[in-house]
Amino acid sequence: MIFRFVRIINAAALILCLNYAVLAQGSYRQLTTTDFGGMPNPGDNNAIAHTKCSINFHYEGAGQGDRFKLIADVRLTVDRQRSWIDMQRVTDKKHLARILNHEQGHYTISYMEQQELLRMINRTRFDENYYRSQASDLFNRIHAKYRELNANYDVDTQNMRDATQQHSWDVYFQKRLITMPPVERVGY
Repeated sequence: MIFRFVRIINAAALILCLNYAVLAQGSYRQLTTTDFGGMPNPGDNNAIAHTKCSINFHYEGAGQGDRFKLIADVRLTVDRQRSWIDMQRVTDKKHLARILNHEQGHYTISYMEQQELLRMINRTRFDENYYRSQASDLFNRIHAKYRELNANYDVDTQNMRDATQQHSWDVYFQKRLITMPPVERVGY
C-alpha cells in the first residue's frame, strides 16, 4: 500500500514538473476533442485519428557582417479542420483517452521541432547575402528529422495499439519536455 502511494506521489510530482517546465517555455498545451473538427478519412482503415500540426516560419535578417541573425516568428498550430477522430470507432471513454494520448504524442513531436528550430535560429550566424537559403536549409533539415520521428512513433506504437511501446514513448516525451533547453532570445 505504501509503495503504491509513493508511486502516485512520484507520478503527480513528475506531472507538476512537466507542466511547470513547458509552461515556462510557452505554447505547449494538451489536446482535447475540440481540436479534432475534421472529417475522418474513409479510405484509411488503419487510423482512428489524425492530428495535423503546422509550423509557420517567418523571419527577417538583422545586423551586419558576422553578427547577422534572424529575427524569427515560429508558430505551432493545430489545424482543427484537418485533424480528426473517427468517433464511430471509439468504444468508450478510456479508449478516447488512449487516442487523445497518442495524438498528444504527435503534437509533442511538432512542439519539439518548433523549439529546436527556435534554438538553432538563435545559435546560428547567418551570412548576410545567403541567409534565406541558410534558413530554408535549417528548416528543411530539422523538419526532416521530426518527420522521421513522427513516422517511427506510429510504427513503434502501431498507431497506439502496442500499449507497452506507447508507454515507452510517453515516458520519452515527458523526459524530453522536462529537459528541453529554453529558447533564449538573442539581442544586439
